Amino acid sequence: MKKIIVTGAGQGIGLEVVIQLCKEGYFVIWNEIDASVFKSASLLLDKHLLTNQLGILGDSSSVNFLNDLSETIKNTPGNLYGCVCNSGITTFGNFLDYSRESMDTLLKVNVTGTFFLIQFIAKILKENNSKGSIVVTTSVTGHQAHPDLAAYGMTKGALIQLVRNLVVELSSLGIRINAISPGATLTERTAMIPDFENQWTKITPMGSIADVSDISNAISFMLSENSRQITGQTLIVDGGWTSYSPPPGSV
Repeated sequence: MKKIIVTGAGQGIGLEVVIQLCKEGYFVIWNEIDASVFKSASLLLDKHLLTNQLGILGDSSSVNFLNDLSETIKNTPGNLYGCVCNSGITTFGNFLDYSRESMDTLLKVNVTGTFFLIQFIAKILKENNSKGSIVVTTSVTGHQAHPDLAAYGMTKGALIQLVRNLVVELSSLGIRINAISPGATLTERTAMIPDFENQWTKITPMGSIADVSDISNAISFMLSENSRQITGQTLIVDGGWTSYSPPPGSV
């Protein structure tokens, strides 16, 4: 049995990834930082009778999480195969007013935490002489400018470049690494944004925004042997929005 780590998995895209990968036969170790969201996700997974999974409550960008993860990997079934680096936060703000405190938090979670989780996973795979696959969740805002998201888009652009760079470091170890850049996707969080679905549907060429399964299917493909010759790439899943990128409210 292959074992996969999925961070930021208490709801939305991350939770859908956990459900799909469990159904595909992986053993999934998943993570969530919010205790109430963690509890809800655990109950839902139990309801689906998905016993091939185990959650870790905590901050995926912390050293403590990596210590907990190390022990969990040792004490769960299957051989480590890779991870889905899905943890991330979004901060909105005008560039001229953006605070240093917000930047410190954003970089810690989106960039530093992802970097060292990949390093952690790669070291274990190397020690085990195992091939593997890593997928990083980025964003269309890492490809195209968007109002009030200069800082967030910068972090996602950094992850896209990290994925490219790590081809040099990881390919000789038999480890593939790719990224998925979701566009507008209906989740618990985006559903709380007034008129989100209506506005983004109008500016998406395919005529509808993504749901979480659209993103999960792409991640599953990149993890699997069906993409065995693909590495260092970023797959954009946005219904064509980045082809011309109008902002919400422009149509």
